[in-house]
Amino acid sequence: MTRGAPDRDPAEPMQPTVFLERQSYRRRRLMDAARILPLFGTVLFALPLLWPSVPSDAAGEGGVPMSAAIIYVFSVWIALILLVLVFGRMTRAWSRPGDARR
Repeated sequence: MTRGAPDRDPAEPMQPTVFLERQSYRRRRLMDAARILPLFGTVLFALPLLWPSVPSDAAGEGGVPMSAAIIYVFSVWIALILLVLVFGRMTRAWSRPGDARR
């Protein structure tokens, strides 16, 4: 016996090693990212709720103007739409049979 090797019954079949092809691994990570995207979007949409809304001093400075918050919300919305389009195209490209390039 070699040092550090576990004692194994020779009659037991050996467990196969886990190996994922590069394409299937990337496809799974893409699907994981697509599942996390709604949570990521929710966090980004909720972020303006943490911004200070009441001016901190008499000069009116310290709060975030409503126009900046609206621009932020629509920017996040457009970015999420673009991310979904990218995920959709990548998924469609990887799901084509016989496409060995990707």
